[in-house]
Amino acid sequence: MAADSEPESEVFEITDFTTASEWERFISKVEEVLNDWKLIGNSSGKPLEKGIFTSGTWEEKSDEISFADFKFSVTHHYLVQESTDKEGKDELLEDVIPQSMQDLLCMNNDFPPRAHCLVRWYGLREFVVIAPAAHSDAVLSESKCNLLLSSVSIALGNTGSQVPLFVQIHQKWRRMYVGECQGPSVRTDFEMVHLRKVPNQYTHLSGLLDIFKSKIGCPLTPLPPVSIAIRFTYVLQDWQQYFWPQQPPDIDALVGGEVGGLEFGKLPFGACEDPISELHLATTWPHLTEGIIVDNDVYSDLDPIQAPHWSVRVRKAENPQCLLGDFVTEFFKICRRKESTDEILGRSAFEEEGKEIADISHALSKLTEPTPVPIHKLSVSNMVHTAKKKIRKHRGVEESPLNNDVLNTILLFLFPDAASEKTLDGTTSTDNNNPPSESEDYNLYNQFKSAPSDSLTYKLALCLCMINFYHGGLKGVAHLWQEFVLEMRFRWENNFLIPGLANGPPDLRCCLLHQKLQMLNCCIERKKARDEGKKTSTSDNVTNLYPGDTGKAGDQLGPDNLKETDKEKGEVGKSWDSWSDSEEEFFECLSDTEELKGNGQDSGKKGGPKEMSNLRPEGRLYQHGKLTLLHNGEPLYIPVTQEPAPMTEDLLEEQSEVLAKLGTSAEGAHLRARMQSACLLSDMESFKAANPGCFLEDFVRWYSPRDYIEEEVIDEKGNVVLKGELSARMKIPSNMWVEAWETAKPIPARRQRRLFDDTREAEKVLHYLAIQKPADLARHLLPCVIHAAVLKVKEEENLENISSVKKIIKQIICHSSKVLHFPNPEDKKLEEIIHQITNVEALIARAQSLKAKFGTEKCEQEEEKEDLERFVSCLLEQPEVLVTGAGRGHAGRIIHKLFVSAQRAAAMTPPEEEFKRMGSAEERRQNSVSDFPPPAGREFILRTTVPRPAPYSKALPQRMYSVLTKEEFRLAGAFSSDTSFF
Repeated sequence: MAADSEPESEVFEITDFTTASEWERFISKVEEVLNDWKLIGNSSGKPLEKGIFTSGTWEEKSDEISFADFKFSVTHHYLVQESTDKEGKDELLEDVIPQSMQDLLCMNNDFPPRAHCLVRWYGLREFVVIAPAAHSDAVLSESKCNLLLSSVSIALGNTGSQVPLFVQIHQKWRRMYVGECQGPSVRTDFEMVHLRKVPNQYTHLSGLLDIFKSKIGCPLTPLPPVSIAIRFTYVLQDWQQYFWPQQPPDIDALVGGEVGGLEFGKLPFGACEDPISELHLATTWPHLTEGIIVDNDVYSDLDPIQAPHWSVRVRKAENPQCLLGDFVTEFFKICRRKESTDEILGRSAFEEEGKEIADISHALSKLTEPTPVPIHKLSVSNMVHTAKKKIRKHRGVEESPLNNDVLNTILLFLFPDAASEKTLDGTTSTDNNNPPSESEDYNLYNQFKSAPSDSLTYKLALCLCMINFYHGGLKGVAHLWQEFVLEMRFRWENNFLIPGLANGPPDLRCCLLHQKLQMLNCCIERKKARDEGKKTSTSDNVTNLYPGDTGKAGDQLGPDNLKETDKEKGEVGKSWDSWSDSEEEFFECLSDTEELKGNGQDSGKKGGPKEMSNLRPEGRLYQHGKLTLLHNGEPLYIPVTQEPAPMTEDLLEEQSEVLAKLGTSAEGAHLRARMQSACLLSDMESFKAANPGCFLEDFVRWYSPRDYIEEEVIDEKGNVVLKGELSARMKIPSNMWVEAWETAKPIPARRQRRLFDDTREAEKVLHYLAIQKPADLARHLLPCVIHAAVLKVKEEENLENISSVKKIIKQIICHSSKVLHFPNPEDKKLEEIIHQITNVEALIARAQSLKAKFGTEKCEQEEEKEDLERFVSCLLEQPEVLVTGAGRGHAGRIIHKLFVSAQRAAAMTPPEEEFKRMGSAEERRQNSVSDFPPPAGREFILRTTVPRPAPYSKALPQRMYSVLTKEEFRLAGAFSSDTSFF
């Protein structure tokens, strides 16, 4: 038993040493990525052009790999260049060093202003970076760093890739990279040193040269000369207090119709602080050779005035306070408030509207009776304000958000007719500053769905915006809106047209609030005409009435187009003399036509009985050319008709919903058609009253001539005569026209039921205005505010003439048109528009700041002025601008003076001595105060070509970049070696 069980108890563990380790799998993944990106073999490209690192296009592609459970991101950075046809030559030249090694010696792109840090440090056009993934820990251990570097070296050797491969180590903020580049029998090691403090022996060129030479360890004696490029950067910070022209508005000012130091109807513009915080001057010595220049701890030849190249860049202030952006932003914040006007102001006049309306009217009449001054010479706002004292007596004067001076000034600005010498008739004085109505800027309201820039709605939006920012905030907005609504009721009750609104029906291209005000104006117009026994011109309803024209209904049979008009032939005014002996009011019922029941009920499709021709014609406007009635040859008269009811977009939408709910059944379609044919029925009744005994054909000949077809035929006597008949669609059994004609009675327009009840519609508008919360009001008017802000930006841009701003403004207009045209736009999209406007304002403010600092307006010579304006424009659009002529050019001399002024101010030197020290470099050096502060950054690039590691090795490029600032000391070296015998 024991012997039998012994073999079963023995267990042999087999270890497979051929299984790949995590390290090998990681190397394999790196190789796969390099193969997928086709970064294997020899890489070649054309020589780098000067400035291509800044002006060229950089692209990158990324992938993700892992070492066990530690994730890395692999990113390929490369400069996009045209392909070259050197593949055949490269195959023959096996000993050619990799392109990246050649780039180490290229001097055309030293110190690029905007590039990846590795591009700035090593001058590479292409490289790959392996870095810990976004949420991974940094690689801190020295053993792990060496493991990664060995993995990179093996992957490059296996694939034959000649693209430099870097590994990021230590904390990410340190930007520490080590890497390698391999070629045929050559290798370049990329090494880096990063310290917080600069060692004293390396604060100058001499110490850095010692490091470079010791690192190379070249066996040759003497060493080949080292090529040097040097760049010192000087920072100017304290210039804004002397040169910033913008002054913040005086919020306590209230003089001559101005609130907050601003004229009504105009938005503020500009930054309250200097939008340019710093100016960085980079002085560069691009091509120096060791021994030509001295720079050590005792003496330096590196005088910025003598530098052959100057370049400048400006640092923008972070989020500068801009007035226009703040105005629009603060107004937009109202959109998110939930309070109603009553909650903000307490019990308002709206609560007592129904009870006190008679008291208001009585008070207004009392105000006008005892004084000999005509009503049009009084301020409407003052009268309403006095009449409301009883209503808002519960609120003390000290609680009123707006004082009377500010309130009355605003109301006079909104309603200038209240103080004009002319009767309140709704005409508005046109501001000369407003753009003409046919201009592109004026018509922006069509795209933004706001309101014309000379309209009451537009002015109201600007006033509310100003009140919100300077006077009372949300309470001030609620107070002004309350006064505005009371003003609207006053004008409705007293037949005073609202100024600043175009005549005619509501313009559906404008915001809903503007449409509501236009609707109220239409109601006032109708009421005013009815009260005076007159009506305004209704020429819109009576056009193209001559034979052969389109007619009144056009060529559409559907109920939606029963009353089309075509104004191509001009307008014809109506005469209302025939109404002088009858009632001035429309009847709300047809009781006065009961006498026609017996005589008119059987008037059919072909007209009425012969008795109808004996009725007295009523409501005639004028005779229609040479047309006559078909049955008796009497002249055909154009009737006086009712105007169609104007509608706002919300009423149209409501009507559409009601019609849609009727469904698609035959009964629903019939009811829908009858609801839409009210205007047609009214016109038919007016036509019958003006032309007793007429037929449907007579009506169609006037209303829709295209539906009456005439043909030339030969009669029994051989004469050519015209014979007419209704069109095919008019002959459809039981169509709406035939049904309406059979229903219509001969009733003149003045005795018909009104198609448009102005009293009811006016009360609906007034109620709509009264229930608006400040948030709703802000939503309605925000398109107007954005419209005004864009116009203000365009006005300021025209003064500065910045090409980049023109493009941004076009983008803002395009974006705003898409967002604002839809109802209830998203807050996020509105915030984007406001942010874009603020950015443009800051950009224009920067241009104004730079022009003031460089004195472009003070230049007497035109050539110098053009140079400075071009220089300022480039500063705004480019990351770094070359100063023509360095310190001796127009811009260079101004920059020098700016630094001298700052130095003198810092040293408290008397102003008269500021610009005396403009002599030689030696004279400036002897002075106690330098023209320039100590450089904020010093950069050195050292290059040479030497054989390493032995005297017989191939001569290869060596490079070391160093940067010295107050906060860091960095050395980035690229040292190449010949690996043929090692």
